[in-house]
Amino acid sequence: METILPMTTLQRNPNDAKAAAQDGIVRITEQGRAAYIFASEEAFNKRIARERADAAYEARLIEAVGRGVDDIDAGRYTDSIDSAFDRAETLRANHG
Repeated sequence: METILPMTTLQRNPNDAKAAAQDGIVRITEQGRAAYIFASEEAFNKRIARERADAAYEARLIEAVGRGVDDIDAGRYTDSIDSAFDRAETLRANHG
């Protein structure tokens, strides 16, 4: 969970804010409202890397689901375990 600190902490106890920023993103509030983001360079770069990895995973997932939908639309699916084994046996016989 991200740390949330008031602006006064950043002003009065900057070492506390810096320590929190070493581990991750720190949200700084001003008059009770979100105002700024504070982070160490390392924490910031880790967050960017994680967000990029998440976006790449999501893109691969969307592609895989799309291929699955295409397979269903084309009739390339089975509706039982026995059908799946029969299909696998047929594929092995034809390729093997």
